[in-house]
Amino acid sequence: MTTPHTVERFSRADLAVLVRELLLAGQLMDRAGMPHLIANYGREVMAEIAIDEWMGASPLYTRRTQQLLGFGGDTIDTMFKGLQLDIGAPPEFMDFRLKVIDEFTGEFWLDHCGALVDVEPMGEEYVRTMCHTIEDPTFDATAMATSPYARIRPLHRPPRMPADRHPHCHWTATIDHTREPLVEPEAATHMASTVLAGLAVPTIEPSTSEQPGWADYSAPMDPDLRLEWFSHSALVGLAHEVAVQTHLLAMSFLFAIERRFGNEAAAEIGRQQLTGIAGLTAERLRNALGLDTSLGAVAQVLELLPLFAPRDYVAATVEFDSSEDHLRVAVLPCQALTEKHLNWVQLLVDGHDEALVAAVQGVDLHYSAHRVSPEAGESAAWVVTKSDEPSRESRFVSLTRFSTGAEFVFTETPVDLRRP
Repeated sequence: MTTPHTVERFSRADLAVLVRELLLAGQLMDRAGMPHLIANYGREVMAEIAIDEWMGASPLYTRRTQQLLGFGGDTIDTMFKGLQLDIGAPPEFMDFRLKVIDEFTGEFWLDHCGALVDVEPMGEEYVRTMCHTIEDPTFDATAMATSPYARIRPLHRPPRMPADRHPHCHWTATIDHTREPLVEPEAATHMASTVLAGLAVPTIEPSTSEQPGWADYSAPMDPDLRLEWFSHSALVGLAHEVAVQTHLLAMSFLFAIERRFGNEAAAEIGRQQLTGIAGLTAERLRNALGLDTSLGAVAQVLELLPLFAPRDYVAATVEFDSSEDHLRVAVLPCQALTEKHLNWVQLLVDGHDEALVAAVQGVDLHYSAHRVSPEAGESAAWVVTKSDEPSRESRFVSLTRFSTGAEFVFTETPVDLRRP
């Protein structure tokens, strides 16, 4: 059997597919975590934690994306480019339609909001919690990564009246240097001290005739942006940064729980969140990349799973044994394990194996993962084997499927891969 492809070995077209899936997975991780918060602490506490979660992560990762793709300046163009590459706004599922009016004025609307479609069946109180209580502070936290003088305000937003109103919501974005500047959120200041936040931003290689495509996003914001327009090197960099976004958001989520309810509570909800999103993401990656259900497909999915990326933060190996009838998966000493704050990698290494089990079963329910004694240089290890009888899907994965994102199909495709 061949070893799984690393991100760098994927084609430009497949990388675009992969990055889209990783952006959506970053959005769906809240669908995997928030139900457990609601069940344990109620809607209002869930909202408080969601606010801290996003305010802690989004200003940091937005600035990293600006650095990666070489766009900046306190303009609406810069703000909107960041939104297009944010796990809070995966393309199509959160169909942001963006309009730059001038340097300091713009507006956007959502022709489709998958998050709203998920929450509306839960009732008006939950809609108001998401679209008012959570959105107001977190939108501004994202905007301030561009300028402390930026504000995002609604023209209209849910609850929808009438019930089928379109667009789902409509917002203005302004930068006014005469207003009082926003202060960096305390949660973001705290998360800025993490090892992850200080991870080096990748360097993108210049485009050539042999390696075409955008090596940056210096062109004006294109409301119909397609990931296929970026170069191979830029897409590898984006895959790296979407993984950083995911881990920052997860760590911010766990810290918000931990400081209220303690480490044990954070670890319990964290393992439930990680298990739910790992299983669903593995299934979506298998389908998106057209993989089969072989052991080789399991290896490939694990190689790409956000849990094990980026590899300069999470050191992991996925290898066939000599007989090629099972996989050995190992986490090695790495920067993720040095963090002072709880994160997904620490949860897995500390004995919460359900996430890895869910991931291999996302490829096929006949697989399972069993912890084995680590060898020299390993922090933890597992063996993946196949059984004759399928297992039952994890209840945490089943719960995450309540999101319409579980079965969401991307439909927009570019005409070609050339720069417009």
